[in-house]
Amino acid sequence: MSRAFLVVMDSVGIGGAPDAGRFFNGDVPDTGANTVAHIAQACAQGLAEDGRSGPLNVPNLDALGLGAAVRLASGDATPGLDAQPTGLWGCARELSTGKDTPSGHWELAGLPVPWDWRFFPDTQPAFPSDVSRAAAEAAGTEGILGNCHASGTAIIADLGAEHMRSGWPICYTSADSVFQIAAHEEGFGLDRLLDMCKALAPRLHEMKVGRVIARPFVGSPEDGFTRTTNRKDFAIVPPAPVLTNWVQDAGHRVHAVGKIGDIFSMQGIDTLRKGSDADLMGHLSDLVDEAEEGSLTFANFVEFDSLYGHRRDISGYARALEWFDREIGAILQKLRPDDLLLLTADHGNDPSWPGTDHTREQVPVLVAGAGVGQIGQISFADVAASIAHHLNIPAQGPGKSFL
Repeated sequence: MSRAFLVVMDSVGIGGAPDAGRFFNGDVPDTGANTVAHIAQACAQGLAEDGRSGPLNVPNLDALGLGAAVRLASGDATPGLDAQPTGLWGCARELSTGKDTPSGHWELAGLPVPWDWRFFPDTQPAFPSDVSRAAAEAAGTEGILGNCHASGTAIIADLGAEHMRSGWPICYTSADSVFQIAAHEEGFGLDRLLDMCKALAPRLHEMKVGRVIARPFVGSPEDGFTRTTNRKDFAIVPPAPVLTNWVQDAGHRVHAVGKIGDIFSMQGIDTLRKGSDADLMGHLSDLVDEAEEGSLTFANFVEFDSLYGHRRDISGYARALEWFDREIGAILQKLRPDDLLLLTADHGNDPSWPGTDHTREQVPVLVAGAGVGQIGQISFADVAASIAHHLNIPAQGPGKSFL
């Protein structure tokens, strides 16, 4: 019996989607954004030399078809990524009208989002007064700090000291459909922060806000503040069965790695392993050794996005890609003959682009364990249908298998 490993390289986009002109970073449309190509070009030009040097070096991803997928999606130059693919490869476009984590992951799992998400305006205040009051009530405070669009690291630097003085939670949003709450793990309390998010989530979900996110941090005004790995997303439950449910309904187990459990509200998930991306790679490696026949392992590696894409750090993003390539190369060597490993992404986050938000992009689909060849241009939902086909289980939704 076969096993499947679906690995999402969060934000590793490969060129503007056909509708990218409808999505913006500030006043700049996402047309022309290309996370991988622009990183490769910057590396080749010597513009990404912080902690690394030279052309982008990702031989394992390129051998699976990364460079070829970028060129198929966009036609953009990919210096250093010119391997002849030895895997099954292509690129995917999203139907859902978002460039956010839930939209991308739900659709990769076979369910295009059936509604328009609620986004908060880039004004100050950003939140309706009743939402702000509800947040303060959930925290047991007289008010909230922030109430604006902000970078998560910047806002704790700006408001961390005031948060510790007043005890008020820091509430902010972004171009995604999110309500984020930052609080000090010790001064405010991690359990209190999680309870606040849990209490507030149903109200935000009714508004079709996709996630309420707990963003705990530690530190002091004197030494600075740092976010911890205890982030937790309280996401809307998918309104219909997704890939994880299909696998469970067929009598097999589903292992989640990273924030997959949060994204799907633990629907259809048997085990969950979390941590930093380095921790997650260890968990993925262990599951390649240990996962049961017929099982699905669904992993998300978020630090491309959270540490480098949003911060527009080209060198950091390149380092992360090179690290991931080395690690995934070792995992590829351990796959069993009937295993399938599919690498993809959920959206883009071009670190060369204006602004700090995600970019609306196509994504790579790189498959080990299913032969060699081009699958062409597919939809996100085809990923779920293909994994279901590999596992010999019934699929639902609009996707079609490319296997």
